[in-house]
Amino acid sequence: MRQGPVDWQLAERVAARASGREPFAESYLAHSLQADFDEATAEAEELVAAATGLHSASGPARARVTDRAGWVRANVNSFQRLLQPVIDKLDDRMGDRAASRVTRKVGGFEVGMLLGWMSGRVLGQYDMLIVDDPSSAAAEDQDIVYYVGPNVLALEKRFAFPPKEFRLWLALHEVTHRAQFTGVPWLREHYLGLVQQTLDSVDPDPKRFLDALWRVLDDLRSGRKPLEEGGLVSLLASAEQRAVIDKIGGLMSLLEGHGDITMDRAGAGRLPSAHRFARVLRERRATAKPATKVLQRLIGLEAKMNQYAQGERFIEEVERLGGGPSALEPVWRGASWLPTLAEIREPEEWLARVRLSEELVG
Repeated sequence: MRQGPVDWQLAERVAARASGREPFAESYLAHSLQADFDEATAEAEELVAAATGLHSASGPARARVTDRAGWVRANVNSFQRLLQPVIDKLDDRMGDRAASRVTRKVGGFEVGMLLGWMSGRVLGQYDMLIVDDPSSAAAEDQDIVYYVGPNVLALEKRFAFPPKEFRLWLALHEVTHRAQFTGVPWLREHYLGLVQQTLDSVDPDPKRFLDALWRVLDDLRSGRKPLEEGGLVSLLASAEQRAVIDKIGGLMSLLEGHGDITMDRAGAGRLPSAHRFARVLRERRATAKPATKVLQRLIGLEAKMNQYAQGERFIEEVERLGGGPSALEPVWRGASWLPTLAEIREPEEWLARVRLSEELVG
């Protein structure tokens, strides 16, 4: 596999150092986590299926409790596979010059610092690794629901969260995402296809980078806040890429909103502390240090949080205007039924398009 502009081994080493000390990594409490999350993930899968009607075609969900270094390793593997088209393009342009080798070291350091910072904050993640050969050893790491044990324990300790409840609450969100991607036959390939379109259109020409910076300056002069839309990736994208990124944004807003609403509904009567969990995590994000907030904007985390809120509002309005939860059912029919980013913000427009499509089909 070609390395491209990032020294991935260095990135992993830097991330391990940047992730900080894990006070609960060696705790006796950590040994109970795998069994607890196995149980919570299995229960969450049943609750999510009952609440959504989505049933995974890939068999039971597999939980994996990991430390921060393990989470970093999994994401480095994902990035390498996902970014291979861009890596090939940049490798062809960079060659093996000394300057290119320095660039790879710098890239490895920067990616490592970012992953190290994130590894101290993430609690759970459903990982769709892209494996070319399903029979390879790497396939064992595909379709995994990850939980970062030390981070979970630290939050439970700091805020006196009831462990069994909190772990089931986390599992509900991640298992909902798995149900979406493995229970809707066309969704995984559609999502990965959109990501691939974005990567295939990457042009490593520095002039494109300068053009993007001028666009950012124009946006700022006009009073717009471009970082809030999707971080640096969105800012530096070409017009073609931004169109695809908007499709991804609409899809992720829907899925994140659906994930949060499903958490509430699937856990109703089962998780009396759910509202407190959500409130504490919202307040934790809102009280982040200024430098942390800037970083969250740059890497698109703030846009991701906006997706949660926009997606929830979209679903609530669709159900209110459409007469109940069945009004959302068309989104699972196929890619053409998905809401655009503009429709996420104006749910009545999506409902009108759905009604027109149904009338034409009927």
